[in-house]
Amino acid sequence: MKSSFFFFFFFFSLITLGQVKKDTLYLNQDSLIQDLQEEIFSDKQIALIDSLILENKLNSIFTDEIREYYIPNIDTVNISEFEIDESLLKERLSRINETTPFHIAFNPALEKIIKSYLKHRRKYYPKFMARAAYYFPMIEKYLDQFDIPLEMKYLALVESALLPKAKSRVGATGLWQFMYSTGKQYKLKVSSYVDERQDPIKATIAACNYLNDLYTIFGDWDLTLAAYNSGPGNVSKAIRRSGGYKNYWNIRPFLPRETAGYVPAFYATMYLFTFAKEHNLKGNIPEIYYFETDTIHIKRTISFDQITAQTGIKTSTLQFLNPAYKLDIIPYIQGRNYTIRVPQKKVDVFLKNEKQLYMLADADDAKREKPLPQYFEIDKRIRYRVKKGDYLGKIAYRYGIRVSDIKRWNGLKNNHLTIGQRLSIYPKNIRVPKSTKKQVSQKLPKGTPTIYVVKRGDSLWTIAKKFKKVSVDQIKEWNNIWGTKIIQPGTKLKIYKS
Repeated sequence: MKSSFFFFFFFFSLITLGQVKKDTLYLNQDSLIQDLQEEIFSDKQIALIDSLILENKLNSIFTDEIREYYIPNIDTVNISEFEIDESLLKERLSRINETTPFHIAFNPALEKIIKSYLKHRRKYYPKFMARAAYYFPMIEKYLDQFDIPLEMKYLALVESALLPKAKSRVGATGLWQFMYSTGKQYKLKVSSYVDERQDPIKATIAACNYLNDLYTIFGDWDLTLAAYNSGPGNVSKAIRRSGGYKNYWNIRPFLPRETAGYVPAFYATMYLFTFAKEHNLKGNIPEIYYFETDTIHIKRTISFDQITAQTGIKTSTLQFLNPAYKLDIIPYIQGRNYTIRVPQKKVDVFLKNEKQLYMLADADDAKREKPLPQYFEIDKRIRYRVKKGDYLGKIAYRYGIRVSDIKRWNGLKNNHLTIGQRLSIYPKNIRVPKSTKKQVSQKLPKGTPTIYVVKRGDSLWTIAKKFKKVSVDQIKEWNNIWGTKIIQPGTKLKIYKS
């Protein structure tokens, strides 16, 4: 996974404290943490940790995939005028500590992060808490099934701000920010239509399995959190460099800089949600709750637009409830049970109109000049033959991957390619070359087009229905619209007589 996403609204400025000297790190911690300082892993236990990492194939998955970005030092953030009574904060943290397997106690690092969030990030909490009202009950259900502390739900907020389509600049995706290779290891499939890393339920189950694997290795939930962020190999190294300590606060100076602030950020998030009322943090009311939804198995490939036309369910609602479908299309694939999640009060409407919905989809397919994109599994390797004019960046762009991916898959030491060279590629998506766009734009029908101004609530499908014998594909071709680009109100579209 691991790159943590720290969505820019909130965790873009996640605070890190720098590496405090070991002998001054614990001046203000309670006796519990002081006792834990004395616990040290023996050489035999450290060797067991390393063997478990290798056994679980987790040793090097993340070493090339950890995102590197600047995290401002807490000392540069002015929070001096924002005060919390220290004794009250200690008392509250102690109360949390009594109810959780995590080791939470007052220390300067945690205090500064809490103060910083209250001062600089307060305005984002209404949205965070509204999303939490929808996702946390679902997440807690699976955490409970896997016997994982329910507080681990806050990890999804730290990772993605509870946005299932969140994607880091290196490709970590979903509520739990799985990298492609890690998601594949935990049975999250990615295809041209579906990215199961964006499926809240499937990704949560995968995260539970992964967290259990990490806990099996370290036997400590704080170290599990650190390993989730930076990889178990880095945590194992930090344990060795610290002299074998098994407490997060003792190995913290030896962890990557991002991870040094990661676990305190998790604690701060837990604290602010626990004492939201005391800090006057109020969440927006969500449009829908998870328990107010249900799923229906589909019997043919259908689009969100078609469901909207037949049932009246807003496309935006379908997108929120079904974030795994990348093209707003639910594919029907033999052996795969794809479902559509809809508001519970709309289930009867869907079922009553299901036959008409499939007939509508059949009619749309009959009018379609080009077939829908072919379904293919992203984890299927293709062999690419280098052509004249190719370079790594061009090939990477075409298949929606990174240059570093191609080099790693093919053992390339530099960017040099030779014509005829064969490359192993694991595509994420296929982009239309610019030359194809130009060819399409030159094949416009004769005559003067009608100019249609997009209105609020319009989609390409509903616009096509307003004109005789006009398809969505034609509108896309006439206006150089590619992929799943969203049309904004006020956009002017050319419509030709068919």
